[in-house]
Amino acid sequence: MISMAKPQIGEEEKKAVMEVLDSGMIAQGPRVKAFEEAFAAMCGAKHAIATTSGTTALHVSLLAAGIGPGDEVITSPFTFIASANSILYAGARPVFIDIDPVTYNLNPSLLEAAITSRTKAIMPVHLFGLSCDMDAILKIAELHNLVVIEDACQSHGATYKGKRVGSLGIGAFSFYPTKNMTSAEGGMITTNDDSIDERSRVIRQHGMRRRYYHDELGFNFRMTDVHAAIGLEQLKKLQSQNEKRRENARFLSEHLKGVILPWEGEDYKHVYHQYTIRVTGGKRDALRAFLQENGVGSEIYYPAPVHKQDFYVDKLGYDITLPEAERAAREVLSIPVHPALSQANLDTIVARVNEFTLQ
Repeated sequence: MISMAKPQIGEEEKKAVMEVLDSGMIAQGPRVKAFEEAFAAMCGAKHAIATTSGTTALHVSLLAAGIGPGDEVITSPFTFIASANSILYAGARPVFIDIDPVTYNLNPSLLEAAITSRTKAIMPVHLFGLSCDMDAILKIAELHNLVVIEDACQSHGATYKGKRVGSLGIGAFSFYPTKNMTSAEGGMITTNDDSIDERSRVIRQHGMRRRYYHDELGFNFRMTDVHAAIGLEQLKKLQSQNEKRRENARFLSEHLKGVILPWEGEDYKHVYHQYTIRVTGGKRDALRAFLQENGVGSEIYYPAPVHKQDFYVDKLGYDITLPEAERAAREVLSIPVHPALSQANLDTIVARVNEFTLQ
C-alpha cells in the first residue's frame, strides 16, 4: 500500500533527542528557545512561541488577542474541527462563511456580509498547503479593526506574494506527525506584535510572569525540549522536503486525467500538505475504493464541513447551508504526495487514477 503520509525521521532527530535526554534539561528549556527563534526567522516574523499542539497554538492566539465570551470569529467551515473548536475554547462563537470552490479556502467576497458588532477576528485557514487571499482579508480586517489569526497548521513554508504565511497576521502552526514538518506533537504561534508575544507566553505557562506568581488564569501548554529538538532538525529539512512535495505535485498534475487538479495562482507558493483532487459526477467514493483495492492510499479531507458536524448542529444550534463547502466535502479526495514517494510510486498513483477515470 502506498501510504498517505510518512514522517521523515532520520538519525539527526534521534541524535538530537538523545542529547536532550542526556542533558537532563528535558522540559521547556534552551532547545525550545532555539526552535522558537529559528521558526520565527523562517516565517519572517519577529516572535515565535512554542506550544503543545496546533490546537493550543490557535487557542492561545485567540486569548492573547483578547477574544472571549460574546465575541464572534469568522472562519472557514471546510477545515479540521480544531480551527472552530479553538474559538469555542476561548468562549467566542465561530461564524462560518462559504469557501471558494477553486482554492477551498474561505471566500473573502463573503466576509463583509458576515461582520456584526460582535465580530472581533477573522481566522483564515491556509488549507492543504495553499495560502488564502490575504490582501483581500487584511484589507477588510483593517477597515473593520479586526484581528487576523492565520490558521497555518497545514502550510509550513507556504508563501503569498513572497511573504511566508504566519507573518501576515498572528500565525498558528501544528507539528503533528503528518505535517510538512513534525516535532512528534507540538505547535507554534508567530507574531510581529510584542504584546501578543508577551501575553502568549504568560497564557501558555499557568498565567506566570514571575516564577510561582500567577497574575491570571493560564494553561500548561509548554513544549518540551525533546519535542523542540526534533522540530529543530525537521526545520532544517523543511525547504528541501517542501520542494520534493512540489516536484511530486507537478508530476501528478502533468499526468492525471479526468479529475479537477489543485490550483496554484501566480502569487502563491503551494507546499502541498495534501494533494487534493476533485472527482465530480458522484464518483469520488468509488475512486477511493478502487485505489484502496489497488494499493494506493487516499483520504477524504473532510467528509463533513464543521457546520454539519453533529455537535455543532445538535448542541450549538447551527442551521445553515454553505453549498460550496458541502459540495467539496462530497467531491474531494487527497492522494499521496509526501517526500518519501518513489518514481515508481508516482507512476502507480497516476496509472490507477487514470485507469478508473478514463474507463
